[in-house]
Amino acid sequence: MAIAKSERLMNLALCLLGTRRPLSKRELRGSIEAYLEASGDDAFNRMFERDKDDLRELGLVIETVENLEGETGYLARRDSNRLPPITLDAEEAAALGLAAKVWQQARLAGAASGALQKLRAAGMPEAGDSYDIQPSALEPRIPVHEAAFEPLMLACRDRRPVVFDYRKGNAARPETRQVEPWTLECWRGHWYLAGWDRDRGAERVFRLSRITGKVRSRAGAFTAPVPDVVTVRETVESWAGETATRSARIRLRAGCGYPLRARAQAVTEGGDGWDELEIPYGHGLDAWLVEFGPDVVVLEPADLRADVVERLRAVAKG
Repeated sequence: MAIAKSERLMNLALCLLGTRRPLSKRELRGSIEAYLEASGDDAFNRMFERDKDDLRELGLVIETVENLEGETGYLARRDSNRLPPITLDAEEAAALGLAAKVWQQARLAGAASGALQKLRAAGMPEAGDSYDIQPSALEPRIPVHEAAFEPLMLACRDRRPVVFDYRKGNAARPETRQVEPWTLECWRGHWYLAGWDRDRGAERVFRLSRITGKVRSRAGAFTAPVPDVVTVRETVESWAGETATRSARIRLRAGCGYPLRARAQAVTEGGDGWDELEIPYGHGLDAWLVEFGPDVVVLEPADLRADVVERLRAVAKG
């Protein structure tokens, strides 16, 4: 379905860009195969109006012209839709090069590499011309190991509802979730999906590594409005203790736990190889502290200490 719509939009854009005179709906319907297959005039009109709006939203300037007979025609003049020359300085070129490397493990790797090659052929400076980047230098990477990433990325793009089995962190078995996907967000090395959970009638955030089985697409339109700015990062951070109303005291082994030190409100250096830190405490902090293993000891509050101990025991039991 998504491929058919993409082809239909491409064919409509080519027709509007390739004509020297306005084309009527009748002429466009006779030129595009997907429109010929439409079941009736009403279905064609709805499809054409949606496609026209989608192309305009993508930036194509479509003019509406009425001829002497009163018939409405459409065209997209090339001079109105010609992009200005792309000029990039060395710093901008370097940023694009680093951005392309981020997607080396994802489906966008081929598209990113091809885009860079075209820009360099057009005269974009090489990042190495101004930056001495050694082969051993650190490079930004966003790991994409989850099989659910690509189908969810396409579903977000095409605004298609999905169904998948999801296992919550404290659940023994997965549950089937029906979701209208909004956007994907990478945070602390993990991918999250924000969307509308139809069964619960509310916004939800899902960690991709907890999706089991295949992501199945469903036909039909979204039932809930898509926010202009989906604050999935803020939502995930609030779950993981970034948004906190109180503090916790922990002991941290010297030379370890730099992410914790970066968020600490106060640090007291100890002489026994351990430092004492005061850090923001919110929901999900226990799961984060467990990641540091024996390098962290929770002093207070008692409920946080109990949660961390319980998680460590669960890990030890396997």
